Amino acid sequence: MNILFRSDSSSTIGTGHIMRDLVLAKQYSDAAITFAIQDLESNINHKIKEAGYDMVILKSNAKEELDRLIKKLSIDLLVIDHYGIDYKQEKWLKVNNPALKILSFDDTYEKHYCDILLNHNINAEEKRYKGLVPRECELRCGMKYTLLREEFKVEKEIKRDKVYDVFIAMGGADTAQLNIKILEALPKDLKVVLVTTQANRHLEALQKYLKDKDNISLYINSNEIAKLINQSKLAIITPSVTVNEVLYLGAEFIAIKTADNQSCMAQYLQEKNYFILDSFVPKFLQVQVNKMIESLETKNNYHGVKI
Repeated sequence: MNILFRSDSSSTIGTGHIMRDLVLAKQYSDAAITFAIQDLESNINHKIKEAGYDMVILKSNAKEELDRLIKKLSIDLLVIDHYGIDYKQEKWLKVNNPALKILSFDDTYEKHYCDILLNHNINAEEKRYKGLVPRECELRCGMKYTLLREEFKVEKEIKRDKVYDVFIAMGGADTAQLNIKILEALPKDLKVVLVTTQANRHLEALQKYLKDKDNISLYINSNEIAKLINQSKLAIITPSVTVNEVLYLGAEFIAIKTADNQSCMAQYLQEKNYFILDSFVPKFLQVQVNKMIESLETKNNYHGVKI
């Protein structure tokens, strides 16, 4: 079986698409897998190479270029994880490749022309795709299909001391430029760990800011995200796929919405009485962090607390 993953990463797109694609790719251990990607600014294409998969660098996001590659590689299954590829492009590819199967990722209940639709977020509902996909489309929605890296499955079985008060992950690229603003809002006596990647175009400014901040640890391109979450009392994250990870580990968190495509997850979390900020408000965040940490320390139990 020949499988082609179409995805991208950059300082504006972020890194989450590639990371979850790599998890899915492992489920097809007997297949010949290739990633079709663009060479965008601050990408993490090296992660694909490190995982041992072939890569083809595309010159554009044009459907014609992708179509040529599908034919050249005799692709059986095309996995699309890209906001820039819509229903019309999917249908065009299917018409031009009648035997091709398409698996489309979706987080925001968009219309798709695919054989398999995957929404692996905890809030995903099959019924909301009625009329959005072909009748014969296989729906894979919800926790049953959540894509988690192996490190999370291992870490779930480990009980660790809470070395950090706060864990911060605002996306590998920090597209909303919130890392420094959040750090400035937090009480200075807290021990903080912040994770980011080289896709973060503001990394140099962040490193400069942290030079005299002994209470803050910075991890870049870390392979121990699950461990760091497990070592923290509280996580500050975006209402994105990261929510799947922190909830899986039973971690307490505050989510700050930074993009429109996070609206569905944000609404779900609000309905479940988790603390969500629709936008970054320093004072609200500071008050809530103090409140949650005090509550956790009082109970001496860092699992199961909701606001």
